[in-house]
Order: sequence, then C-alpha cells, then structure tokens
Amino acid sequence: QVQLVESGGGLVQAGGSLRLSCTASGSIFSIGLMHWYRQTPGTQRELVASMSRDGNRRYADSVKGRFTISRDNVKNTVSLQMNSLKPEDTAVYYCNADMRVRADSRLENYWGQGTQVTVSS
Repeated sequence: QVQLVESGGGLVQAGGSLRLSCTASGSIFSIGLMHWYRQTPGTQRELVASMSRDGNRRYADSVKGRFTISRDNVKNTVSLQMNSLKPEDTAVYYCNADMRVRADSRLENYWGQGTQVTVSS
C-alpha cells in the first residue's frame, strides 16, 4: 500500500525553525510533483511549496524567503525547512504527491496524515 508519512511538527517560538519530512513508502514506480500544504480550522488547504522531480520549486508568497522545499528522489522523501516562523504559520501541514505504482499505471494523488505546527508569539 502506497502511503505518505510526515514527521517533524511541533511547538516553536516565533522566529524559530522547524523541519518537516515526508517519506513515501510502498510499491512505487515513480513520483512526480511533491507538495506541502497547510490548513487551519475552517479554511481550505493552502499550497505552501511544490517541487518537481527535476528540481523546480515554487512557493506561496507568504513563505518565500523563509521556507525551503527539498526532495531526495532516491529515498522518496520531501522536506520543508521552515525558518523565521510566525504565529500565522500555525497549521496542520500535509505532504502531497503524485505517484505511479507501475510503469503502465496513471499518476495518482496521495496525501499524508498531517503534522501539527504551532508557532507561539
């Protein structure tokens, strides 16, 4: 069974840093785009950062210059280094990826279970 598992959330003071990690496991043939989303209660999930297999990165304006997405295509991991954290970064952060389980299968979208990040003022 293919799954995404996040780790690294927690409580940090404003101005601090956290690093989130996400590992894709199971029978995976290839992984396309990998993303980090976040969500606060009563709101829609917000795309925070994306990274393609060949290294192209995109960020939400709210995190540019503070967050860095990276991935390891051999280990099937994606990480989010979050620096200069602000209280408004508080949210549940979700890993998301497009994955193909066989060479002849289509890309399917998968979500992790989420990890809580809380930034205190």
